[in-house]
Amino acid sequence: MAATTAITFAIGPVTSHASKASGAKLKPHEMRCSSTNYLRNFSGLKAATSVNCESEMSFLGKESSAALQQSIVVKSAKQNHTFDYHLQPRASGFKVAILGAAGGIGQPLALLIKMSPLVSALHLYDIANVKGVAADLSHCNTPSEVLDFTGPGELGNSLKGVDAVVIPAGVPRKPGMTRDDLFNINANIVRTLVEAVADNSPDAFIHIISNPVNSTVPIAAEVLKRKGVYDPKKLFGVTTLDVVRANTFVAKKKNLKLIDVDVPVVGGHAGVTILPLLSKAKPSVNFTDEEVEELTVRIQNAGTEVVEAKAGAGSATLSMAYAAARFVESSLRALDGDADVYECSYVQSDLTEIPFFASRVKLGRKGVEAIISADLQGLTEYESKALEAMKPELKASIEKGVAFAQKQVASV
Repeated sequence: MAATTAITFAIGPVTSHASKASGAKLKPHEMRCSSTNYLRNFSGLKAATSVNCESEMSFLGKESSAALQQSIVVKSAKQNHTFDYHLQPRASGFKVAILGAAGGIGQPLALLIKMSPLVSALHLYDIANVKGVAADLSHCNTPSEVLDFTGPGELGNSLKGVDAVVIPAGVPRKPGMTRDDLFNINANIVRTLVEAVADNSPDAFIHIISNPVNSTVPIAAEVLKRKGVYDPKKLFGVTTLDVVRANTFVAKKKNLKLIDVDVPVVGGHAGVTILPLLSKAKPSVNFTDEEVEELTVRIQNAGTEVVEAKAGAGSATLSMAYAAARFVESSLRALDGDADVYECSYVQSDLTEIPFFASRVKLGRKGVEAIISADLQGLTEYESKALEAMKPELKASIEKGVAFAQKQVASV
């Protein structure tokens, strides 16, 4: 993981942590993992003979980073890797398509995904201005190949053979604009793009970012059903930004080390449907009633906070790109066989009577392997009331999306 775990190389023997006491040294082909500052040391990918996995600045939490490091050590021991001194590092081979790659979210998201060693090809699609983005990114010295696709005539080709599709396409929110105001424009965009995904890459993981996610994910599901290729385990509404914000705000409020903080966020991805479960936060920390309400409201309205701060110039693009890159990286790790990948996501769910619901899920090679129900057990009175209060709005948003998709079919 380049965006989350830097990979650097150094020729010559290195000393392992376990062998320092005895003075023993690893052979040149052996691998080592250490935890240092990624930003301080990152200098691109260089051909050499050892791997340094750096996790302090990771997209992932401490537990996931540790699991990734352990998997690298285990794979190295099992396979006894030997590196040719002149062999250039290769990506794992996953192809990712970003639909809406020239936009405010698409561009930084493309950069972050370009940094991942799990990606061998990055397909960038937009209706205009994508050639320049692709040319710019192609100069980054990471292994993935960047290809550009412009306009509806090239949409199908952008999706051929990809393993994961990310859809940030759509119009952003402006001051005074609710996510519901975005519906008519973005609903049509998502419908068109998902139809192309169904026709050209029906087995790919599909990551929906386009707002309002509470409605666009059900629209995508209806399109895929109509095309006969719907797999609920592979359709994700990306709600990771709510988790990222919750972790950031809680860490600052309680003066905690950010990498240690993990707050599950359930429900949906708009206003009161966003419910951070502060009682389930790790590490366990006590909140006053006032702190719970203050943090919950801030997390729910954080998008508006950014919209207002940008004074009409846009919405949350950089933090959304960061959060989406984290989720896509987790998806690719799962596809690559990592058995310990958990993220919150808005998916088809039976946790409640609401057909789509955001919660922690375990990811695997086939998508969602398990929906974690434990987070909804033993809620506080505040959380239980908030959960019940959100349901009518979340249900209405889902029904609106389904009705839109079915109306489109009836009009054809």
